[in-house]
Amino acid sequence: MHKTRVYLSLLVTFLLIGLSEASAQIPAREIEIVRPKAYRPLEAAKSERISKIVATAVEAAVSSGKFEGLNKDQFAVTLIDLTASPEWADHRGEAMMYPASVPKMFYLVNIHQQLEDGKLTTTPEFERGIRDMIVDSSNDATQYIVDVLTQTASGGELPAKEFELWSYRRNRMNRYFTSLGYRNINVNQKTYCEDAYGVEQQFRNYKGNNRNMLTSNASARLIAEIATGRAVNESRSKVMMETLKRDPFPTGKAVDSQSVDFSGAALIERKLTGARLWSKAGWVSRQRHDAAYIELPTGQKFAIAVFTENRSSDKDLIPFIVGSVIDQISKK
Repeated sequence: MHKTRVYLSLLVTFLLIGLSEASAQIPAREIEIVRPKAYRPLEAAKSERISKIVATAVEAAVSSGKFEGLNKDQFAVTLIDLTASPEWADHRGEAMMYPASVPKMFYLVNIHQQLEDGKLTTTPEFERGIRDMIVDSSNDATQYIVDVLTQTASGGELPAKEFELWSYRRNRMNRYFTSLGYRNINVNQKTYCEDAYGVEQQFRNYKGNNRNMLTSNASARLIAEIATGRAVNESRSKVMMETLKRDPFPTGKAVDSQSVDFSGAALIERKLTGARLWSKAGWVSRQRHDAAYIELPTGQKFAIAVFTENRSSDKDLIPFIVGSVIDQISKK
């Protein structure tokens, strides 16, 4: 019942924002993030084989005894096999969850679309912000990036007309992904270590409304589209892949949690030193998520997103599910 109230509140907020945007006096020269003319969404067939792999991983996690009280409604899984013709399946893949830091991957695509269109200019400081947002998952860097992308800034609460324009601009990322066919997502918020204040709380209607929300389906699709060169274009996707690259077997450098504590832990456990990993993780007090693209030494390639709710302390849950997928998908 509580979740129903939350989702209804979110729906009302989205509708109010839409009405606000429709009534606002929007300047003719507003900068938009525009869908590329050559963009073609990833087409993947719903597969009985992949459905069985996902179902087996889900059942194994629930019945393993490793995660006390775990039930199937506490996590979502989306798997896209890209080894040959794309095939996919999901478990609760359209469940909307607070995504922690996973939206930073969506902002990365926004950045490269704007750079490609000549609407942003890169600088060493901008490059530092991009790197820190993805590689280190810095919230401070993300706040800077969101400001640049949307021509908005945190600060004091705004009068109605100014707030309408501010809100319209902040929803720029949502309009872009809607134009690409993404659904059931909200990626218009900054990420914080503590909380939002001023106009940022005004944007949340002072009640925690309008929070970022993602699904495992959308997250797996996005990293799959980056991996296959469909995000913005092939050259931009290659640059993004370099930013998202992880090393689960680091030597001579600090260990990166996103590389070794999420999907990468499944590779470490299986000693798959020849595997390659690209990912963006997110974790807060109640949620723990990962969206990853993995290439195995045996030739299999797949995108996977695992979102968990109220299981943030179960550090081994995502590696367990990803490990089950690896064990099954690599069988001849």
